[in-house]
Amino acid sequence: MSETKILLLGDVVGPEAAKYLNKKLWNLRKNIGIDFVVANGENCAKGNGIDAENADLLLSGGCDILTTGNHVFKKIEAKNLLEDSKDILRPANYPSSAPGFGYAIKSTGKLTYLVINVLGTVMMDPLDNPIRTIENILKETSGKYDVSILDIHAEATSEKNAMGLYFDGKIDIIVGTHTHIQTADERILPNGTAYITDLGMCGPINSVLGVKPECIIEKLKTNMPVRFDISNNPIEARGLIVWLDANNKPTRADRLVF
Repeated sequence: MSETKILLLGDVVGPEAAKYLNKKLWNLRKNIGIDFVVANGENCAKGNGIDAENADLLLSGGCDILTTGNHVFKKIEAKNLLEDSKDILRPANYPSSAPGFGYAIKSTGKLTYLVINVLGTVMMDPLDNPIRTIENILKETSGKYDVSILDIHAEATSEKNAMGLYFDGKIDIIVGTHTHIQTADERILPNGTAYITDLGMCGPINSVLGVKPECIIEKLKTNMPVRFDISNNPIEARGLIVWLDANNKPTRADRLVF
């Protein structure tokens, strides 16, 4: 079997970023030879959250699976969106009564992928324990996939690092999202897992997490509530490419900006 390349993309911020990926991603997949793409789409809608229009732009534009995070239910329509599409995940450690699915098993013909999405609990919502949630999913899906991928949507780098090391060798690719700043610690962990603490953001450059800097600066200066408007600056996409060998084991992980 030939080498496999997987692309993981950071938080997509706003409709313009969704349009940007819709325009760019298929050509990138063709030029680099990308086999599978996972993007975090929880902020792709206007004003945060995820909606059908922008989720469709991402899925039709070259993303195979969309993960999300703590803003997943901000839009009312997200409930139906998550129930109707198994390609759009919500964190698996939400209560079982929550709409949607916390993991997906998807085949491309070449390989079958398990993608898991969890929310961290340090400085975040007090959801079910993410480690136990992941362990239960791995038991439930054992033997049903070739490659496993985990998106940890979390605030604390320490939580993402600890979970990455705990699941090293048990999950093939582990990436962090949520903080929108791409970290420089991409590597293959000692037991073979490809890892990065945060993928970064697909959104406006020279912004503050995708928001107009003047909005954030005003809030920092005045401590008063401010509406967070998405920046109109040019879009830049950030993520990670992971190479798998003929045995579907990660051999290389490189940050990508386009």
